[in-house]
Amino acid sequence: MSSPSTAGPTALSAVSGTLPAPSYPVRRATLDNGLRVLLAPDQTAPVVAVAVHYDVGFRSEPEGRTGFAHLFEHLMFQGSENVGKAEHPKYVQAAGGIFNGSTHPDHTDYFELLPSGALELALFLEADRMRAPKITRENLDNQIAVVQEEIRVNVLNRPYGGFPWITLPPVAFDTFPNAHNGYGDFTELEAASLDDAADFYDKFYAPGNAILTVAGEFEPDRVLDLIQRYFGVIPARAVPARRSFAEPVRAGECREVLTDRLAPRPALAVGYRVPDPAADLPGFLAASLLTDVLTTGDASRLERRLVQKDRSVTAVSTYVGTFGDPFDQRDPLLLTLEARQTGDSGVDAVLAAVDEELDRIASDGLEPGELERVRAQTAAGMLREADDALGRALKIATFELHHGRAELLNELPGLLAEVGAEAVAAAAGALRAQGRAVLELRAGAA
Repeated sequence: MSSPSTAGPTALSAVSGTLPAPSYPVRRATLDNGLRVLLAPDQTAPVVAVAVHYDVGFRSEPEGRTGFAHLFEHLMFQGSENVGKAEHPKYVQAAGGIFNGSTHPDHTDYFELLPSGALELALFLEADRMRAPKITRENLDNQIAVVQEEIRVNVLNRPYGGFPWITLPPVAFDTFPNAHNGYGDFTELEAASLDDAADFYDKFYAPGNAILTVAGEFEPDRVLDLIQRYFGVIPARAVPARRSFAEPVRAGECREVLTDRLAPRPALAVGYRVPDPAADLPGFLAASLLTDVLTTGDASRLERRLVQKDRSVTAVSTYVGTFGDPFDQRDPLLLTLEARQTGDSGVDAVLAAVDEELDRIASDGLEPGELERVRAQTAAGMLREADDALGRALKIATFELHHGRAELLNELPGLLAEVGAEAVAAAAGALRAQGRAVLELRAGAA
């Protein structure tokens, strides 16, 4: 294990004139096998969160194996060398804890939240499945069936199922990693072999391709000893080079139509590209704040225009990132506008209203107090998400994994305070200057 380091910058105010945001120091270590460790001690509550983030998501899965990253997440709950099938959940729940895992475009995570006295149990469970998961034909077949049923319930037999996170990327992007269905194709899932699973594990589930995060009530030196005991014995393996999924920003609009046989009303999704946060963090933050200007709260621009005034939509939202977390993945990212239309509203009328509001922001700027309002909302939301041990563990891990700096959790409120109205206006202009992706969903239930 390398010598641990401590990093914890002074917290910055979320908005000028407010109290400083809380600061969460992060202590780092790296094991000899390459596993990166983040420790965030906090003595305010007798709980602890343990999370393992693997640097692989559905953008990394091979062609012909759509949905494989999500399928493998399921496999990791099917037992390991010293933990029987379905015993992982039983151990965690018997200790008074909760657990889960999730698949994202650029990572897969597994986590537990437990009373602090059960910390060693969580470390043992995560280490055992990192070292030796039970990848068998029986487990593979039954989890393929589970995932297929999940797709039936959440996508195929649900109104607006998969809209727009599955259906918009093929309109917005050209390459397989960015455009394909991360939930998976039934035929390709059924074709998955044990060799596919073993290769995926060997390539992406090496300790050097993961970050282990512990947040909550614990003594750091003791926890580092436990981590060395359970994770240090896992052999090092080669780690794949991180791929770039970059694509050029389109100059022209691309539009497609789909029919949802279960949807009672039409819907619309529009995708715009936003700046790479690694290359232009201020521009990226301006685009993120723009989403709040457009659709957060009753005072937002499109809520007033489309819902209250025109009544052309019943609901409208905008967000950055596939699942609405702007820091949950790497470039390229979309700013998505999603709207549920009234029965008699046309797509072009809604798009024209959106264009007018973006043009108004780009040319006339923001209204007095508008930026301060959305900055406060955004900063408060970030702090609220990191207020508990589990939220903090997940946040600092994704900041470290995708942006190389867990300390962004502390710094973002201050960085948001530095984004001026001119930058938000420029972000609106940038959306208008590019070729957007438009997906029209036509209701088939009628």
